[in-house]
Amino acid sequence: YSFFASFFLILAFKKYADKEALSEAQRTCPVVTCALPGRDGRDGLKGEKGEPGQGLRGLQGPPGKVGPPGNTGAPGAPGLKGHKGDRGDSSGKELTPAQLQTFSLGKKTGKKLYVSNGEKMSFSKVKALCAELQATVATPKSAEENKAIQDVAKEEAFLGITDKVTEGHFMYVTGGSLVYSNWRKNEPNNHGSGEDCVILLQDGFWNDISCESSFLAVCELPA
Repeated sequence: YSFFASFFLILAFKKYADKEALSEAQRTCPVVTCALPGRDGRDGLKGEKGEPGQGLRGLQGPPGKVGPPGNTGAPGAPGLKGHKGDRGDSSGKELTPAQLQTFSLGKKTGKKLYVSNGEKMSFSKVKALCAELQATVATPKSAEENKAIQDVAKEEAFLGITDKVTEGHFMYVTGGSLVYSNWRKNEPNNHGSGEDCVILLQDGFWNDISCESSFLAVCELPA
């Protein structure tokens, strides 16, 4: 009995002594170093991404808003040089060497150049021939121009004048009423009711004639 009583007495005294020591330490130790309960610790480093789950993949969400346009990029490298294009049509102010050989007869007066290839043809063919040069059938609008055409032709030649639109009212094929005329006496007379074109005679006078007849072609170009 005395042994057990002594043992329990020692335990009780030790427990009391530990309690007093703890109470004394709490009264005397600095606040920072006191063994008070601490806060929760900070989160650790993020772990590596895990493997995809085995479940079904969710539906794709709606697309987001379109972002602002980016900056203009640097210019690209220049492309390859293209093939040389075909030569353009004649402007009508100058004849090509081939045309000069064909239209060997010519004379310049003021701002006009009159040329002829020495061939005779109908009026419609004369107009087509001159159109190939981007020219018109020779049309004198003064005595000086009339003389220049006469010098080039040296024989009867078609002029760019007709009365096909209104009988008896001769006009330029390019449009507009005559500003100059040099009719032979008693002309125009519309002989046979079919003379709608005009020719320049060798003496420089004019005569109305059928457009289907064949006379010299003389073309007029801007000089």
